[in-house]
Amino acid sequence: MNSPELSASNRPPARGWVIVVLLLTAATACSFLLDRYVSLTSQAMIYVLAVVIASYKLDWIESAVCAVAAVTALNFFFVPPRWTFEVENQEHFIALGTMLVLALVISHLAKGVRRETELAHLNERRARQLQALATNLSNVNSPADIEALGHKALDAAFAGPCSLALTRDGRELDFAADLDPAVRDGMRCCVKEEAVLGPGTGRWPGLLAWYLPLGERGHVTGAACVRPALAADEAGREHAQALCALLAQALWRLRVTASMLAAQSEAQRQQLQSTFLAAISHDLRTPLAAIVGAASSLQTQRDKLSEPEQDRLLGSIVSEASYLSTVTENTLQLVQLTGAAQALKRDWESMEEIVGAVLARVRQRDSQRRIKSNVPENLPLVKADPVLLAQLISNLLDNALQYSDGAIDLSVSVEAQELLVSVKDRGPGIPEAEQKVIFEAYTRGDQSGQRGAGLGLALCRAIALAHGGRLTLRPRRGGGSNFVLALPLDAQQPGQELNQELP
Repeated sequence: MNSPELSASNRPPARGWVIVVLLLTAATACSFLLDRYVSLTSQAMIYVLAVVIASYKLDWIESAVCAVAAVTALNFFFVPPRWTFEVENQEHFIALGTMLVLALVISHLAKGVRRETELAHLNERRARQLQALATNLSNVNSPADIEALGHKALDAAFAGPCSLALTRDGRELDFAADLDPAVRDGMRCCVKEEAVLGPGTGRWPGLLAWYLPLGERGHVTGAACVRPALAADEAGREHAQALCALLAQALWRLRVTASMLAAQSEAQRQQLQSTFLAAISHDLRTPLAAIVGAASSLQTQRDKLSEPEQDRLLGSIVSEASYLSTVTENTLQLVQLTGAAQALKRDWESMEEIVGAVLARVRQRDSQRRIKSNVPENLPLVKADPVLLAQLISNLLDNALQYSDGAIDLSVSVEAQELLVSVKDRGPGIPEAEQKVIFEAYTRGDQSGQRGAGLGLALCRAIALAHGGRLTLRPRRGGGSNFVLALPLDAQQPGQELNQELP
């Protein structure tokens, strides 16, 4: 499919004349073998058959020469008087003339049939190439892949050398380092004019190649150089334009998809900001008002208040400030984790130490010692941010203390190359309808009547995902909830590499 020319034109010239000689020799030999059994008319048909074969397989000049040579051979070998070029009667002369005209007509018709057949095969191969290219382009996700497929398609369709370059930074083409400067100028020109240049286009007909833009006016995303380029080869130029159109559509699809994703990301960011602002106005207004009211009372009426009343107001200020601190910290962490992707400061950490530090802080609020821990020794290390993991476990324990009255079990175990941290309580549990949305921001169960901003579990899930893990909710036998944090374990633990290096 590298050229629109017929296959006969690509054959070595000497081979065609050899075929002519072989066909005439074969026809003459057959005529001699059948000389005793057939008439001169039948022998003429043998030569006509040789002319038909030559016309279908060879070029016009070779088939015409074969037709003339066939009439000459029939006259020399079989038309009386034999072995001469004379014709003894007018009837034989008319027969030879008719045969010559017939042979030439057949040669011309066969040549047309052959050309139409080859053009049909060529168009079929081109259609299949376009279909295959469209299928391959539908699965690519980068301009580099599209450029590679474009190079391959152009090289398969044309003899070449063909070149392809995509735009970068607006309308600047990104050329290959070894590309001919003349080709670069032609590709720049076709992008600037947003039109096909070269033979048969009416623009720069003196060029030796076609220069085709990728895309339509206002949306040109690259350019191609296709060689060889013939002014009469309109079908070849249209095929090159079809290939470039498919490449341009694929590039435009990637750009539109990227724009849509960026727009969706911006919309999500705006929605998240709006949600955070709504939370600040809703969940922070009440504690702030309580703090301001209590502080104002202490400031203006301290002498009139009894000591228990003052302690109550101070306790209210501390409680509300602690709540504000928790909500603010969770909000900031959630914004950071759900915003632009940032690499966590992860290092090898011991879950025993993280859990111990969390318990030391949380048990200050657990006056009844309801939290029971089960943390085995010699647990594998995890690569994590200890501050975020501590915040996750602390949030789970605070929720369990707030929404349940019974014992709370905190356990750590290893299962299937994962480190599991479970927080189990005996609270009222979470209804099945709420379990699907409990990890979304500003969603919480209202069955206990406790207040909350609904950020804790959303933050816990974001921390788990940031560490490549997951946080799930499982129903607990006998009632209550079981939150399970699963963190992946690295097979290569620190210290093992050193042990492997030692003899």
